[in-house]
Amino acid sequence: MYEYLQVFFGAILLIALTFPLSNNFKAINYKNILYAILVMFLFAFILLNNFVNQFFEAISNGVAKLSSATAEGTSFLFGSLFESHPYVFALNVLPLIIVMSCLSALLWHWRILPLIIKGLSYVCEKLFNLGGPVSFGAAANVFVGQVEAPLFVRPYLQNMSKKELLILMTAGMATISGSVMIALAGQLENQFADLNVVRHFLTASMLSVPAAIMYAEIMYPSNDVTNTINTETDEKIYKGSMDAITKGTRDGLNIAVNVAAILIAVLALVSIVDGVLGLISANLSLQSILGYVFAPICWLMGIPWNEAIGAGELLGIKLATNEFVAYIQFGSLDPDVFSEKTKVIMLYALCGFANFSSVGILISGIGAMAENRKSDLIEVSGKALVGATLASCFTGLIAGLFV
Repeated sequence: MYEYLQVFFGAILLIALTFPLSNNFKAINYKNILYAILVMFLFAFILLNNFVNQFFEAISNGVAKLSSATAEGTSFLFGSLFESHPYVFALNVLPLIIVMSCLSALLWHWRILPLIIKGLSYVCEKLFNLGGPVSFGAAANVFVGQVEAPLFVRPYLQNMSKKELLILMTAGMATISGSVMIALAGQLENQFADLNVVRHFLTASMLSVPAAIMYAEIMYPSNDVTNTINTETDEKIYKGSMDAITKGTRDGLNIAVNVAAILIAVLALVSIVDGVLGLISANLSLQSILGYVFAPICWLMGIPWNEAIGAGELLGIKLATNEFVAYIQFGSLDPDVFSEKTKVIMLYALCGFANFSSVGILISGIGAMAENRKSDLIEVSGKALVGATLASCFTGLIAGLFV
């Protein structure tokens, strides 16, 4: 009984935290908040139910074969170096990002991804009274990256309202792309030996879309709607299958190089900060400070207080650095540090690009597509970061009720 009261109280507070950030809380459409929560529960019930196990088992087998195929290519390129060090991050994870990016581009050109995304965007359009472009762009984040998704609605960015830009940025940071989620799954084998991690990554990203819309509705309520998307012309971004393969591979390489560079720089900076803090106290570190700061948020998600500080360290590291660093640290922990329920909640809560560097990436990326909106993007970026962080936390809260 206590656990359910904790979650109920936590859900209310996780929503209420953003009310002070609203530019007009009297104009908030509370019906949209209720719809968002109901949709999240519905998605969780469907995707986390046993009757879809066979579907996700097939996806898991496909991922295993994809990883094996990627290893073949990596082994051919690096030879004995890869065979001697098959679990080195640069040789094991980064090539998978490139292959997944290539495959995603091909599935987009074959109109498989657009069909799936249209279904999710249709739900957003009808339930939340959103325009076609922002619904499509938000839904696309489930499968592609935070900068790639706005590319699909590039012609409409110039005319989007500030609320729609906020939704696009929040959804982008509250989810992770298909290429990254498969790469991250391998980092958590130590924690989830018998759990289909890819299934939960996919579920987390799908739940985070309505959560992102909910927080955007609270922080920037508006009824402005952009025109319906022209799917016949706006989806044709590749000239053919080979063009999709080459562009997808190139984009994947850019992502992989950026991930590698960011990890090197961020881990070095964290080490420098810890060194400075160590001069003050031997037990003081950036991770320990963030643990105490984010522990109350973790408790609101339904995590017991005796595990909340450790969970808060991971959540804080994700915000200060990125999700890769957080998941790598999560995967390296002793499996007995957290209970099984806490592990699942944290898997969902860490699932997103919500960090300070992503804010800069989104402002520069979307700003390059719509230069006249850069000031508006900067204006809503802080709200987007808060909304995306809390959206992932809210999905963790819901996942804890189902798993």
